[in-house]
Amino acid sequence: MCGIVAYLGQKRALPILLEGLKRLEYRGYDSAGVSLYKDGEVLTSKTKGRISELEKLTSKNKTDATMGIGHTRWATHGKPNEINSHPHTDFSNKITLVHNGIIENYTTLKKWLVSKGVEFKSDTDSEVIVNLIGYLYSGYDSDCEIPDTQDKFEWAVQRALNKLIGSYGLAIICSDYPDSIICARKGSPLILGVGDNEYIIASDASAIVEHTKQAIYLSDNEMAIINRDGFKTLTIDNIEITKDLKDIEFSLEEIELSSYDHYMLKEIFEQPEALERCFGGRVQLGESKIVLGGITDMARKLTRAKKIIITGCGTAWHAGLIGEYMLEQLARIPTEVEYASEFRYRNPIIEDGTVVIAVSQSGETADTLAAIEMAKERGAIVLGLVNVVGSTISRMTDAGIYLRVGPEIGVASTKAFTAQVAVLAMLAIELGRRRHLSNLEAASLLKELDSIPDKTRSILKQSEHIKTIAEENYEQNNWLFMGRGFNYPTALEGALKLKEISYIHAEGLAAAEMKHGPIALITNGTPAVFIATLGSHYEKIISNIEEVRARGGKTIVIATEGDENIKAFADHLISIPDVPDSLQPLLAVVPLQLLAYHSALLRGLDVDKPRNLAKSVTVE
Repeated sequence: MCGIVAYLGQKRALPILLEGLKRLEYRGYDSAGVSLYKDGEVLTSKTKGRISELEKLTSKNKTDATMGIGHTRWATHGKPNEINSHPHTDFSNKITLVHNGIIENYTTLKKWLVSKGVEFKSDTDSEVIVNLIGYLYSGYDSDCEIPDTQDKFEWAVQRALNKLIGSYGLAIICSDYPDSIICARKGSPLILGVGDNEYIIASDASAIVEHTKQAIYLSDNEMAIINRDGFKTLTIDNIEITKDLKDIEFSLEEIELSSYDHYMLKEIFEQPEALERCFGGRVQLGESKIVLGGITDMARKLTRAKKIIITGCGTAWHAGLIGEYMLEQLARIPTEVEYASEFRYRNPIIEDGTVVIAVSQSGETADTLAAIEMAKERGAIVLGLVNVVGSTISRMTDAGIYLRVGPEIGVASTKAFTAQVAVLAMLAIELGRRRHLSNLEAASLLKELDSIPDKTRSILKQSEHIKTIAEENYEQNNWLFMGRGFNYPTALEGALKLKEISYIHAEGLAAAEMKHGPIALITNGTPAVFIATLGSHYEKIISNIEEVRARGGKTIVIATEGDENIKAFADHLISIPDVPDSLQPLLAVVPLQLLAYHSALLRGLDVDKPRNLAKSVTVE
């Protein structure tokens, strides 16, 4: 969950590295650093804190170095301080690297290196990698000769990588090789951007797109060796491979803030257009069907599926839970939802006819990737539901569906969540149409689905009203979010958003479960957010609201437009347009996103860089 950027070309490297790190800062922001090669030596600058601190530190550095590596860190091993920040240099001061990932056998390797006299400066697992490469490079591995076809730097890196257990994305330089960068990946994303006489290596395309639209996406156990004459790609076992150049699917403008103060607000307000792109060409009202091109070849197998398992983490898990309700109600297919982090360590029952759907915005979530591997080993059909084109999940799965919402930079997911729910809705409606839904039922649902973007626009107009609700409640440190049916997962997502960016303790509940324990949390003034839209659970949730009001709780109610009855039960009321039960989460979540956003700002917090969190969880 760290950000890597490296540059080799004709321009000054430092400004390019700093700009790239800014674009990657959502991947980690507790420390940062750069190393630049110039005139036979590597100069390293690093500091605790944000990229802005690194900019101050390097502001007087006018070097015209044209090669360097940079890193923004989200701490795993070792506290976030200057010593533990990247880049790290080996004991000989020749090898320098930046690393994203976790080395599981670092303790064993460190003990072995220490026994050989190698001294360590930091508490990180990353320093083990650079010292291992340095140890091999310095000629201490006498049991193995360097092949004639390889230089010593390349050989030492490959030999070290084959001793590592865990995950890594790496960019490595050596002071003896003034025009060469080696990069490698296993379980942590890494992209090589290929420009006009320049190369940029990064954890994702946002740090590349300003310079080139052409990139190579490295797969696990692959590496690239870049110099001023070109590059080559090979496996870590020294087998040369050919990788195709791919177009980066988004523009620089899409990752700029434009007129918005924060990426989270921008992405909340982008949801109508994002959903229109998600539906575009897929929802075909005239023929009352949905066309999902990425899974066309799997349509028959999906229609005959005996069981579906949806797996994901965090927000993706909440979307999956809504998908479970949709698939069981509309398609009548038994569906389970599993946290990917738990699924991989259980012994799940995967039989013939089981379909596994992996949900991930980034397509790089470590636990979800491991769940996919397990599912494939057991013979399941595996679909990917991701946003990032070319991501690992999109390449590992048998088929899949892209969200098409454009880059999501804000750490707290918003537009990706609504798109995940939208794609699962399209899948459920289409499978239902193929199995048992009448043409009239399918056509009605498609018409309602097509109306969601415009209805979302009407909700966004209430942002200032929602801000006034936040102003009255943001100082409260314990909130409850409650819903029933399709809106129980929506309540979970609303609570997560508030926790993520406001640091307020919030609990999402199935409303009926409140009196089985959590009602004890209600005190005078406790904010209780209810999703009480018209539908099959309406009367029941009114009863739950009354239980909270009787105990002094303050009710914030999301209700259906035109519902006059609900006003008597709401201290604060937010209205949303009417849609069928199965599609309500797509609208009901939007006020919850805005409520979290405004609460965080009122508490003086950085909504785009919440503490201890990073956007893409690429380590276990």
